[in-house]
Amino acid sequence: DMVSDNRTLVTEFIILGFPNAREVELLLFAAFFLMYVLTFTENVAIILVIGMDYRLHTPMYFFITNLSFLDIGYTTVTVPKMLANIAIQSQTISVTGCFTQLYIFFFLGSAECFLLTTMAYDRYLAICNPLHYTTIMDCRACLWLALGCWLGGFLAPALPTAFIFRLPFCGSNIINHFFCDSPPLLELSCQGVFEIEVINFVVGTTVLMSSFILTMISYIFILATILHIPTAEGRSKAFSTCASHLTIVTIFYGTTMFMYIRTKTIQTFDFNKIVSVFYSVVTPVLNPVIYSLRNNDIKQGMRKVILKQ
Repeated sequence: DMVSDNRTLVTEFIILGFPNAREVELLLFAAFFLMYVLTFTENVAIILVIGMDYRLHTPMYFFITNLSFLDIGYTTVTVPKMLANIAIQSQTISVTGCFTQLYIFFFLGSAECFLLTTMAYDRYLAICNPLHYTTIMDCRACLWLALGCWLGGFLAPALPTAFIFRLPFCGSNIINHFFCDSPPLLELSCQGVFEIEVINFVVGTTVLMSSFILTMISYIFILATILHIPTAEGRSKAFSTCASHLTIVTIFYGTTMFMYIRTKTIQTFDFNKIVSVFYSVVTPVLNPVIYSLRNNDIKQGMRKVILKQ
């Protein structure tokens, strides 16, 4: 059959990355390496601090721990391979490796969408329904919600990835990106990809828009409740518990919606690469900083852990 014959013509892809003068490449290597080390260290620190301080064993910090695990995975699936490509000047990736990277990246990205929605719901319950918060958000509810986020993330990219995997790739095998993303992969297929672009668009829009709309609904209720708090101090305290999450939501959805909610990919892949760097490398560095800088509980927890040593 023609499809499988053609398919065998490409056994590996070449990830173009950021082709530049060697000096610029080494500068990029240093920047990405530093961001990756920071992401890993910050998120591991948050996981350990929350795990070791029993005062932080609450639903909000349980979800922050999940977010830290997601951010570690999210960057680990793309950055080390990109660093290796720059360091040893070997840009090849096997077809299986490429699709594995594509799948895991979208699995973790989708799970993060669902988790940010769950965190907004958690804040909504804490602020709008404080008397029933502990009975609704018990251990069991937290576990089921977190499991739902991971499972939803795992299932979301299954159909689009399966369809892209079945495409014949014959001809150019150069992916104009720094990881295996679907738009540059679809460019390389020697078969019409309109149906797959539609499936990609529908799945991407459903995941992003459903989680974004639910998050915004939670925040509309939160804002309405905060505005009815009589004291300025009370309003400030209630809002400060949401400010970190709202900042992360804005950065994450702003960049991912720009990238994936488009029927036809804008053909400036270099610009797309910059946007991708922002949500796949920069955001995971910022998340723990945003949470810990604005959060006295985590700061106190860190002090306790450091002083214990």
